[in-house]
Amino acid sequence: MKELMRRSDGPATRDTVLWLGGMLVFGAFGVAFWGSWFAVPFFLAYGVLYGSASDSRWHECGHGTAFKTRWKNDVVYQIASFMMMRDPTTWRWSHTRHHTDTLIVGRDPEIVAMRPARLARILGNLFGLVDVPVALRLMVIHACGRLTAEEQTYVPESERRKVFTTARIWVGMYLATAAACVLTGSLLPVVLIGGPRIYGTFMHLIYGLTQHAGMGENVLDHRLNTRTVHMNRLNRFLYWNMNYHVEHHMFPMVPYYRLPELHEEIKHDLAPAYPGLWAAYKEIVPAVLRQLKDQTYYVRRGLPEGAAPLHPVSDGRAVLTERSAVA
Repeated sequence: MKELMRRSDGPATRDTVLWLGGMLVFGAFGVAFWGSWFAVPFFLAYGVLYGSASDSRWHECGHGTAFKTRWKNDVVYQIASFMMMRDPTTWRWSHTRHHTDTLIVGRDPEIVAMRPARLARILGNLFGLVDVPVALRLMVIHACGRLTAEEQTYVPESERRKVFTTARIWVGMYLATAAACVLTGSLLPVVLIGGPRIYGTFMHLIYGLTQHAGMGENVLDHRLNTRTVHMNRLNRFLYWNMNYHVEHHMFPMVPYYRLPELHEEIKHDLAPAYPGLWAAYKEIVPAVLRQLKDQTYYVRRGLPEGAAPLHPVSDGRAVLTERSAVA
């Protein structure tokens, strides 16, 4: 574990240069062909790098594991947070809660597909139609010096001024983008800034639903409420190996570029990984649809014979812990 947890600047620097460099190249070609259909594929690629790939960069740099050098994690985290319209302070604390209480109802603030799932919300978020308005509303609330009631439960008092300052800067940046659209008589500024969170965010949701959708809530064993899905090299680059999600939840301090090695070390204790996105969704879609009528249903995963034992209250049933019951 010491070896697997050892961080290096090399892999994340390479991948960040490819990520931002790809955005620069695709964005430049999109601008060059603006006004013609030739711009569409370039902006689609730009949008996916901006509105989808930035999610995993936000995630890993938030954990502080992508780079060995702390300030590099912080810089990429701030950039990716802006792209995903997630306040870097409140989301750092909410994600800590997500790891501590994964799929614990009433505790985990990041459950995407609850039982029963809100299908309209999920489908709308393929294009950010729910998350973006919510993010903009929160941005204005924060800029006015306030937090929501839920945020007050996990954001420490000492961190709140950061939230308000960031929101005011971001509001200014989006107002400047809107003003640029008005002054130029063109939508190009918003296509480059902010817009990709709508037209390029679909892969972010496609990846994200594979993590926990349809799995058992209020279960303490990550092997039973989280999926690992094998993906090709392009998807793994965009998703920064978060397809190894069971491994990440069990050992969150292992950098993303060491997760394939970690998987090989512990796969004898895990349920079999899904061979691809198609295989995962063949389970997810029927499970989520069934939960619309039967909220007791969830995907039950079996562990290999001889696997490390389950937590005593974590055998796959929806068993509330004392803490989550009180919450």
